[in-house]
Order: sequence, then C-alpha cells, then structure tokens
Amino acid sequence: MESVLAKGKERGWLLEPEAKELCRGYGLPVGEWAVARSAEEAAVEGAKIGYPLAVKIVSPDVVHKSDVGGVELNVGEGAVVEAFERMKRIAEGHGFRFEGALLERMANPGVETIVGAKRDPQFGPVLMFGLGGIFVEVFKDVSFRVAPITELDAEEMISELKAYPLLKGVRGRKPSDIGALVDTLLRVSRMMVENPWIKELDLNPVIAYEKGCRVVDARVIL
Repeated sequence: MESVLAKGKERGWLLEPEAKELCRGYGLPVGEWAVARSAEEAAVEGAKIGYPLAVKIVSPDVVHKSDVGGVELNVGEGAVVEAFERMKRIAEGHGFRFEGALLERMANPGVETIVGAKRDPQFGPVLMFGLGGIFVEVFKDVSFRVAPITELDAEEMISELKAYPLLKGVRGRKPSDIGALVDTLLRVSRMMVENPWIKELDLNPVIAYEKGCRVVDARVIL
C-alpha cells in the first residue's frame, strides 16, 4: 500500500488505477480492470476482461474524468480501439499527459450507494454512507460516523437512511446484501485510520446486489 500511496503524493491524489489498487489491497470489491497504453493493448486487454467495457482516460492532469468527456460506457468489442483513440485525442486536445485508458467490465445494474470519507481537522476521519442518484443529490440522504467504526456503527449508518427500504427490498425488488455493505464500510474505516495521509476518499457508486457489492469508481485525495 505504501508504494501505491507514494505514487500520488507529489500530485496530491491517486489515479483511478492506483486508487483501485489501494482498494483491492484492503479487500474492497473492485472489478477486473486493466490499463491499456496502446490501441493494440486495448484490444488484447479488452478481450481478456470481456465486454461490454467502461473505458476511462488515465492522466495525472485529469481529476474529474467526466468533465472532459473522458469516460465511455458500454463499449463493445468492435469499438474498444476507437474508444482508446478517443481518450488519447481528448488528452492531446487539452494538452494533458496521457498514461493510457482504464478498461473495466461494465457492472450489472443494482442499487447504487456511495461510500465516502474525509479527514476532519477536529474529529479526524469521518465516514459517509448514502444511497446514490437522487437520494444524495436531491434529498441529501446520507449518514456519518467518526472512524474507527464498529460493525454496529456500520449497520446503523445503513439503516438510518430514509431510503433504507430500497436496500431491504420493496415493491417486488430483491433485498440487497446489507452484510457486504457493512463489510465495505468497515474496510474503508480501517483504510482511513491506517493511512493518515489520505485526506478524502470517494467510492461512487458502490453497487449493491442481492449477493455482494462492487466498487465501480474510486477517488482518493492525499
């Protein structure tokens, strides 16, 4: 983990592949991914991972990839090379350094949640959990706890949301794996406690399934 964090200290944040490597090191449920540094490599790695893919720009000059059009979803086998070239053109057009494209198998649909953490100057590491989509953006339906948290803390963070019934299963929906979300919160808590140089962490979305969950996007500020 030290080597992963060291890479981003100079720029002040981790590239998404570095952030996901950090998450993987703490046992968080990231999907299979690879960084392609050429169009040929994109075709080879895409075939290994399987389609459809999410293709994202990898650049030390781009923190918010979607702001520059650096994310393409549902990329099929015949389009992965063009998607890679498009990411390269975006970087060149903005004068950004280009380190390749992250290829990741598209996640199946589920209930989108958000797991975040921030280092408060008074309280130290504070964890946040919320439901994705309109529940965060419109209703601000989130909960907070100071790390380190216990299993009971994590369960309460989830159950006190107004949108908790969505996770429990309503109107014919299957219930989400609450235990997997609890485990994710506990692992993020440990990560924040053990790595005081992490200033902010954002896992968004973390998609909850009937069995398990998956971290789709990760951002780490140092």
